[in-house]
Amino acid sequence: MSAVAEAAPSRAHHERRDFALAGVLLLALIVAGPWLAYPFFVMEMLCIALFACAFNLLIGYVGLLSFGHAMFFGMASYVSAHAAKVWGVDPVLAILSGVVVAAVMGFVTGALAIRSKGIYFAMITVAFSQMVIFFCNEVPFTHGEDGIQSVPQGRALGLIDLAQPMQLYSFVAAIFLVGFFIVYRVINSPFGEVLKAIRENEPRTVSLGYRAPQYKLMAFVISAALAGLAGGTKALVVQNASLSDVGAQLSGEVVLMTLLGGMGTLYGPVVGAVVVVSMQNYLAQYGEWVTVIQGAVFVACVLLFRRGIIGEIANSAGLSL
Repeated sequence: MSAVAEAAPSRAHHERRDFALAGVLLLALIVAGPWLAYPFFVMEMLCIALFACAFNLLIGYVGLLSFGHAMFFGMASYVSAHAAKVWGVDPVLAILSGVVVAAVMGFVTGALAIRSKGIYFAMITVAFSQMVIFFCNEVPFTHGEDGIQSVPQGRALGLIDLAQPMQLYSFVAAIFLVGFFIVYRVINSPFGEVLKAIRENEPRTVSLGYRAPQYKLMAFVISAALAGLAGGTKALVVQNASLSDVGAQLSGEVVLMTLLGGMGTLYGPVVGAVVVVSMQNYLAQYGEWVTVIQGAVFVACVLLFRRGIIGEIANSAGLSL
């Protein structure tokens, strides 16, 4: 018993150390980002990475596969863009309005979807996603296929001039870090431990007295809200919101990012997002062949890195990432 008791604090200490070291590396890369690559590209990548982290919270730690998660990202993008351009609100309030709408959508969708499991759950999310795409294509405020263009960036909190590239970059980086920290706190909390237990053995978790549907619904809402945070921020970065933000392609890409980086790992979705977005950016000259290349990379990673890039690195080096 004493050996086991001594091993637990030691393991917890190593996990905190690994997370701290990886966190310092991530922070250093974010700080150096504008000098390593085009700042606009890095900001867009941070938004997509936060979206992937939100999705991973659902599939990696609860075991719920959503094939329509872009509906939260895209609807928040539309709402934030509309709030900033038409209502003229502060950029922070515009983003928060998108987060609230995404959270409400997550509650409604989750309340119906979690009644099912496996492929049936996934198909329900697809159905809701298709309804959202139709809605966004038809209602006047989204401007249909044209989307919402020329979204003003404004001054966040009346102090931060988002029209200045470096101030905008700092603002986006701060939002990413806040969202990433929220994911970390959710995962490493008693609530997160229950989510992992539900993923591993839901009947046993229920037998211990936990209300699994309520926990799954809460996780779904948190994931949707974080996806909305990413979508609202992205609308201000690129200054537009379009149908591609709610489309099925983005829902599929976020699955690819998560599996590529490492499902159920904290840093995996970030790495997966960097790989996928980089391929889309630097291989754009090949046109439609980009999707073929992405597919080939995905197949290769599934065959060679079954746990994902970060998952394999963590497993080989005995790290907690």
